[in-house]
Amino acid sequence: MDKFEIAKRLMKCFPQSFINYMGEFVAHRYANEYFILDNCETETDVKFKVLAWFSRGAHKTEPYQTKKKNDKFHEFMLKGINKYLGTSFTQSDIELIYTYFGNGCNKDICYKFINSGYNMSIIMQLAEDVISR
Repeated sequence: MDKFEIAKRLMKCFPQSFINYMGEFVAHRYANEYFILDNCETETDVKFKVLAWFSRGAHKTEPYQTKKKNDKFHEFMLKGINKYLGTSFTQSDIELIYTYFGNGCNKDICYKFINSGYNMSIIMQLAEDVISR
C-alpha cells in the first residue's frame, strides 16, 4: 500500500484536509473529523476508517450553531466519503452505516461490507439480526 498515494486521493476528496505530524488524516479541522492513517496496513483499512469515523460526521455531527451550516457540513462529509469510496450513498444509507459501523463497531462485518462492493443487504441482515435478538 502506498500511503502517500492514498493520502493524496483522500485530500482530493476532502478539500482543505491535511495530515498532521502524528499521522492523522484530518478531513475537517473545525469539526475535528479525523482518523489515524499512519497505522493502516491496507487500503481496506483506510476504507474501514472512512466509514467508521466519518459516517457520524456525514450523518449527525453538529459542529455549527445553525441547521443550514450543519446540513452543508453533512453534505461535505458524505460527498467526500462517496468520492473516496466510489459510492453513491444517500443520507439514509449513511445513517445505517453509522448505526452499524460507526466508531468502529462490527468491524468484521464492515470489512465484509467493503469487500462486497458496499452491498447494503449486508447491513440490512445485520439490522434484522439485531432486531431478532
